Amino acid sequence: MPKIAYVNGRYLPHRDAAVHVEDRGYQFADGVYEVCEVARGYIIDMAPHLDRLDRSLRELKIGWPMSRASLQTVMREVISRNGVVNGLVYLQVTRGVAPRDHVFPAAHTRPSLVITAKKASPQAAAKRAETGIKVITVPENRWERVDIKSVGLLPNVLARQKAKEAGAQEAWFVDPDGTVKEGAATNAWIVTKDGKLVTRPAEFGILKGITRATVMRVAETLGLEVEERGFTVDEAKAAREAFITAATTLVMPVVEIDGQTVANGHPGSTALSLRRAFFDVAEKSAA
Repeated sequence: MPKIAYVNGRYLPHRDAAVHVEDRGYQFADGVYEVCEVARGYIIDMAPHLDRLDRSLRELKIGWPMSRASLQTVMREVISRNGVVNGLVYLQVTRGVAPRDHVFPAAHTRPSLVITAKKASPQAAAKRAETGIKVITVPENRWERVDIKSVGLLPNVLARQKAKEAGAQEAWFVDPDGTVKEGAATNAWIVTKDGKLVTRPAEFGILKGITRATVMRVAETLGLEVEERGFTVDEAKAAREAFITAATTLVMPVVEIDGQTVANGHPGSTALSLRRAFFDVAEKSAA
């Protein structure tokens, strides 16, 4: 089955899908995006993802490219045309196409919309969770508005590349005081010696992860306490467990930080329990 992408009103073969050279997403990173997991034929947490998309658009004063209902229809169509039962659906909205100028274009400029979908192997992801991942830490060097899910991700790209070169799979941004903020594409968590789940508050300085919020609900169903506070790199290294969350990873155990083993170097039972219970608790919309 050939891959299909949606670009500004047209379903196109993936190899032919393109945006205009003066699209502001290309020239200024003037746009936002969302990624939803597709699992067992359902779009996971679609409503909160679209709620966050709405917030990001409002914060940047970009209009919706179509109605919310129409957007959901296109998302489902792209998923169907790509035969995705397990995988991801990606949507990106930019301020649109206009002659290059730093100020906003004319009010009638139509936002651009791109939607793609790809398959993923839940078996491969489960296997990765059985061994866990390694992370490195990098100094925080991003703009303050990381609460907006902007396509301006160059610091994240460089951090993730640095992780790859170090033999790790994720990088955590760290404030000057040693406090962990979040990963290049994930939220960061630890489990304390007494079994509390700890993650940084999302009111400021990090992205308010949709998967993060669902994991909090999962924790409640499992009788686990969640404490929203900052934690240091040293505390994470000494924790009983560490893990990351995102739509692309769900709950993924962290077994090494900056070359230092976390606990016994194996995925912890808390993270694996959260991962197993995630699908049942998450919001599910038919794809």
